[in-house]
Amino acid sequence: MIAQLTGRIDQVEADRCIVDVNGVGYLVQASTRTLAALPPAPAVTRLLIETLVREDAILLFGFADAAERDWFRLLTTVQGVGAKVALNILSALSPRDLVAVIAAGDRAGLTRAPGVGAKLAIRLLSELRDKVGAMPVTASPTGAVFAPPPSIESDAVSAMLNLGYRRPEAQAAVARVLEATPDMPLDRLIREALKELAPK
Repeated sequence: MIAQLTGRIDQVEADRCIVDVNGVGYLVQASTRTLAALPPAPAVTRLLIETLVREDAILLFGFADAAERDWFRLLTTVQGVGAKVALNILSALSPRDLVAVIAAGDRAGLTRAPGVGAKLAIRLLSELRDKVGAMPVTASPTGAVFAPPPSIESDAVSAMLNLGYRRPEAQAAVARVLEATPDMPLDRLIREALKELAPK
């Protein structure tokens, strides 16, 4: 099993790249986020790899950091999410965005990814809601991946911004909820803050 490749970037296309490792060119499929983080050819890079072995092919999927790779692994555990759809989701949403969208139950946020319709979005929200708390949120090409979010408050505000609220009203609503109940999980905090902003 190939877990990592370090080599020269030979070519970058819309959804994949070729990494030359000692004269052997590996075709690696990746999200647009990872491809954008690659240095220009012919620079040397390191990619974390997930290897998928099928009867007719051995496919390599590359990631700039472990956060994105771990989300890929989690997403592909959901029925109906293959490797291609998982990469589409990771192209549309960063790990931090995924945590916020899933915690907020934002179905529309998930359907921005090609290949994710309303039914699949509901399944993703249902199956992943209880798992996002253990997932990494920081994605950086340097490989610093398991840094915790700055605070539950900032994550809640970020989720509400993704839902279309303005920062001042989102921050005020989250602050009111936390003042009343300081310790609560992120998903509940987002729900309570949304209630604060709902028309009375």
